[in-house]
Parts: sequence; structure tokens; C-alpha cells
Amino acid sequence: MTEQEIKALVSLLDDDDKEVSRLIESEIRQQGGKIIPFLENEWESAGFNPNVQRWIEELIHELQYELTIERLTNWYNGGAIDLLEGLWVVATYQYPDLSLEKLRGDFEQFYYETWLEFKLDMHPIDQIRALNHVFFSKLKFGSNTKNFHSASNSMINVVLETKKGNPISLCCIYMIIAQRLNMPVYGVNLPNLFVLTYKKEAVQFYINVFNKGLVFMRSDIDHYIAQLNLKSNETFYQPCSNLDILKRVLRNLTLAFEKTGDTDKVKEVERMAAVLSEPLEQ
Repeated sequence: MTEQEIKALVSLLDDDDKEVSRLIESEIRQQGGKIIPFLENEWESAGFNPNVQRWIEELIHELQYELTIERLTNWYNGGAIDLLEGLWVVATYQYPDLSLEKLRGDFEQFYYETWLEFKLDMHPIDQIRALNHVFFSKLKFGSNTKNFHSASNSMINVVLETKKGNPISLCCIYMIIAQRLNMPVYGVNLPNLFVLTYKKEAVQFYINVFNKGLVFMRSDIDHYIAQLNLKSNETFYQPCSNLDILKRVLRNLTLAFEKTGDTDKVKEVERMAAVLSEPLEQ
């Protein structure tokens, strides 16, 4: 579809005939994400017609959202291998122009700064201490205790910019850097808290990134579970998958929008979460 054809369609969005408007909207939706840049240009041109601008805004959001759903579906069907890509997809829900390559570049810089102080022949605890030093003292990451339930905590780009996050966002960043350094560090799904584990052969301990990288042991999890009056479950001690992590990120995002009363966004995020529970394509 040419730019002139798009202009012609947009000019009919506020047609008095509602059936015409409905057909035009349907035709625009069928064009998919590739039409978004043209719609953005038309939004600027429609400055004296707020009704048309509103329709364009709604159409752009719908198209961007469907693109996010498509990306999430592809990530899921592709095996949910790249955690950073999954986090990027979630962030594009609110930041549709976010660049995955820009995020990868940021993490390469984090890796380089950590690599300078890191040696593979270090004892595992010393490796974690070195990573903690860079992560908290040099890169200045820390806990977002003031806005713990904010939706921004689920947006990887915002956490990288502000250096503040919730347990799972901080753990994700920490884990991606650690794995880039070939460290056997993985996520662990605890009730009400997300932590990491260092697990290699007979060596296993845990890391609370939300608490300055505090190292703790299995017995500490036993005590934590007992305090919550829960039955012990092996999933509380073992690594979880990237898929599990993204599902939890989306649960946090749903909770954030529930707290602000944004029911439309709650429904949209719930649909995103549902994608990650659908039968895999064969």
C-alpha cells in the first residue's frame, strides 16, 4: 500500500458513516506493523482533527501490541532460549521502539567491566564477590524499595537506565552477565522472592541480588519456607527455566497494573501471559 493510499484511508476515519469508518479501520489493521510509521506521520498531519488523532493513536497501539504478541509467540515457539530477547519483547509492550541490539550492546559493556576483575580459576564464592563488586559498586545497581510494585521494574530498559529494580529484574541482569562469564548461575523461583543459584557438580549455593548479592545456603531456604508455613518443594531449590522467569515477570506486570486500576493493560498483559501457556507448535 502506497503512502497516498494510506492518506486516503486515514482521511476517511472520521466519516459520518460508521460502517465506512469500521471498514477503514479493518483495512488498516490488516496491513500489520509495517504501516505504523505511515500512521505516525499522518497523526502529525491531523493536528487540527483530534478525533482522527485519537483513532490513529488507538490503531497504532493495537498494531504495536499485536507485533508484541507475535514476537512473544516466536520467542516461545523457538524454545525460549534467549532470556534477554524475552525481556526485550515484554519491554516493547510499553516501549515499542526499543532496540534489542542496543540492549545487547549495554550487556556487552557490563560483561567487559566485570571481565576485567574476574578470573575463572577463582573459588566460586570469590567469583560472586567480584561480580557483586562490579554490579553494586561500579555499575550502581540497587533495589527499588520505594516503588517496588511499579510496572517500570518489569521493563528491562528502564531498570538499566535507572539502575533500580525488583528482585527478578535485578536477578535477570545479574544472571545474564554471570552466564556471559561462563558462570553456572540460574534463576530460582521462591514464593514471594526471586533469587539465583550457583550450581556446578557438588557445589551449590544461592544469591539474593535484591539484598546486595548476599550468599546463602539451602538451610536458609528451609527456614524461609518454614516461616511462610509452606510445604517444602524441590522447585524452591533448583534452577527454573527462562520461560518460568518470563511468566513471573508478566505476573508482576499484571499486579502493577492492577494496583493502578488500569484494567485495559491488565487484560493485555494477561493475554501475553496466556501465549506462554499455549501448546507449542510442532
